[in-house]
Amino acid sequence: MATLPIRIVGLDPGLRRTGWGVIEAVGTRLSFIACGTVMPPEEGGLAERLACLHTELAAVLRAHAPDEAAVEETFVNVNPASTLKLGQARGVVMLTPALLGLPVAEYAALLVKKTVVGAGRADKAQIRMMIKVLLPQADFTTDDAADALAVAVTHAQHRGMAALRARMAAAG
Repeated sequence: MATLPIRIVGLDPGLRRTGWGVIEAVGTRLSFIACGTVMPPEEGGLAERLACLHTELAAVLRAHAPDEAAVEETFVNVNPASTLKLGQARGVVMLTPALLGLPVAEYAALLVKKTVVGAGRADKAQIRMMIKVLLPQADFTTDDAADALAVAVTHAQHRGMAALRARMAAAG
């Protein structure tokens, strides 16, 4: 019996730049589909920027039709105001695929780095290098897009456990 392909979108949330990356997984084989970065205009109020993030992300999701979404968990900054704004952007990034009926998994940055590079303290250059090894066709131009692809790869590797945890949580 053949394994069906699963299309996964990885999302690296940010208010200035939100990276996205779409891969297809068939068993353990991964294929690059597309990636990019949503950059809401820096002028304008927070609500307008969040609305732009939602609109552009929804267009990406409609264009690439993923089956599942994975979002990187954010770390808490020293600056509470920055943390709050990032949290609001992350909320939009999680809500957008959920509104389209996609299951949304979350992964800690440490797990993403450990899965992709093998070390939880990997830097951006190591992530970019390993994404090029794992997905040679990937044409990312920003660290945010490379990070989003890393989140998608992490989900491809851990999605069975994520689904089990979600079922257990729903069962109460």
